[in-house]
Amino acid sequence: MPEGRGAPASPPAPASASNPAPCPPPPRPPGPPGFPGPRRGAAHNSVPQKLAEALSSQYGLNVFVAGLLFLLAWAVHAAGVGKRDLLCLLTALMLLQLLWMLWYVGRSYAQRRLIRPKDAHAGARWLRGDVTLFAVITIILGCFKVGYFIGFSECLSATEGVFPVTHAVHTLLQVYFLWGHAKDIIQSFKTLERFGVIHSVFTNLLLWTNSVLNESKHQLNEHKERLITLGFGNITIELDDHSPPCNCSPAILCAALAQGMYYLYPFTIEYQILASTMLFVLWKNIGRSVDGARPQRAGLRLGGVLAGSALGLGALAATLGVVVVYLVHIGRSKAKSEAALAMFYLYAIALLLLMGAAGLLGIRIYRVDEKSLDESKNPARKLDTDLLVGAASGSWLLSWGSILAIACAETRPPYTWYNLPYSVLAIAEKYIQNLFIIESVHREPEGLPEDVCTLRVVTVYNGAATASPHLGDAGVARDTAPQDQLVQPAVKGSLGRQPGIGKEEQEEERRGKGAWSSARGAPFFRGSAKRRVLRNITAFLFLCNISLWIPPAFGCRPEYDNGLEEVVFGFEPWIIVVNLATPFSIFYRMHAAASLFEVYCKI
Repeated sequence: MPEGRGAPASPPAPASASNPAPCPPPPRPPGPPGFPGPRRGAAHNSVPQKLAEALSSQYGLNVFVAGLLFLLAWAVHAAGVGKRDLLCLLTALMLLQLLWMLWYVGRSYAQRRLIRPKDAHAGARWLRGDVTLFAVITIILGCFKVGYFIGFSECLSATEGVFPVTHAVHTLLQVYFLWGHAKDIIQSFKTLERFGVIHSVFTNLLLWTNSVLNESKHQLNEHKERLITLGFGNITIELDDHSPPCNCSPAILCAALAQGMYYLYPFTIEYQILASTMLFVLWKNIGRSVDGARPQRAGLRLGGVLAGSALGLGALAATLGVVVVYLVHIGRSKAKSEAALAMFYLYAIALLLLMGAAGLLGIRIYRVDEKSLDESKNPARKLDTDLLVGAASGSWLLSWGSILAIACAETRPPYTWYNLPYSVLAIAEKYIQNLFIIESVHREPEGLPEDVCTLRVVTVYNGAATASPHLGDAGVARDTAPQDQLVQPAVKGSLGRQPGIGKEEQEEERRGKGAWSSARGAPFFRGSAKRRVLRNITAFLFLCNISLWIPPAFGCRPEYDNGLEEVVFGFEPWIIVVNLATPFSIFYRMHAAASLFEVYCKI
């Protein structure tokens, strides 16, 4: 019976010896048709890596919490915990990190002929240069501490002399380690390396916390001494003095060393936090697989940023003048203190307004210039953005506290009213700047010509236009559609000739498209002019963030000297809030400046 529409299918031929029946294919796991099944070996190998990551992170957190408790016990003068115990713990942690770094450097040197994968985004050269500069100042601070120990050697324990020497050796080796291995992607001894790297991260964080605590105690003592000049005599002033009980043989030299140390603490604080972030990126890269694509090398171009640099240098010069006047007048008398606070608030309001306007202009340029974002996995970039938002929360906490204090206070001196717009602008400016930086670092590099804009390719079939599914990654159509169904990509705002459409319709569409293109992309926002404007904005914001890092880092802190918040919240609660939030606020400015420098090199 011939096969037809209603004929049954013929049965399959029986298998013979010469033509055996094929084996049935193994069952496929559920999933889309083109999706490969899970690799059992890869899944099995990822389990110990996740366990090692969890174990090492818990170990690091326990080390950090134990160290924080030692620092807190020393700060509140707990019985049985002295400075010697704290320094012994920190020295032991540094020695353990030194042993691990020596082992890692020695093993890397023995295997130097092997090709190791690198993370091109981690450990940028300018970042390692910053770490080196701050490390040099940290070693100078260690020399000051050794000199201070020699002067008071009669009543100081030996640990106060051993600690700065160990810290200097630790700093030297760590800088060498970061220069040579910050880009490493560790693929062997991964469990051991995770513990070593995370130990280094939290050791640096504990050293950072110790430096912040020492510097905060010094600032608090100075604040208590001059607070009475503003008329807040009802606040109990009790100095937290940790000075040695004996006399120094050259008194003038010891006093100079003691005062000079606190001017160097801001630099060593930045060194410790930058080193810990670089080591954390190294920890995140352990066992990571990277693709072979290399990012474009960003170069530093200084041309075409005259306006932004001039405004930024003017802001930096004004900052230095304001800080000098503030430190000279604050605490001298009530009238001079109020005048210094009003001067600082007016200066900061003007600077924050300019920074906010610059950030809004940069965001507007990005909104006009629609461009694809780089969504590739990048631990260094993710950490930078997380730190940017996290560090800004410290300043936001202080600003909202000041706003609440102004709203709830019974009496408000005239100079405190300047604090209200200053606090509001501090919140808004960081919000705008974070948006600008985050979008800038996620943008694709400015490598393609700006005057060629490839539009979406459409296919015309029976008079209906539909989006073509044959687009490549770069927005270029593949050669799969018929030639007469494809519209040519638009170049410089002009459409190609479309079959089936008359000349009049094409001319009208071309005119409308040209008008739309010129409206959304004015010459000011396109090509080299757009990049020049963005570079000027970035240079201006970079110098302004350096300017705003200087006042709190060197003792110009209106949150201490204003006095209104201490009356509303109480002296001790507000001082705790300030001591917790100020280090993050200071770190935010330096980290924002570093991120803006990276953005400038990328544009």
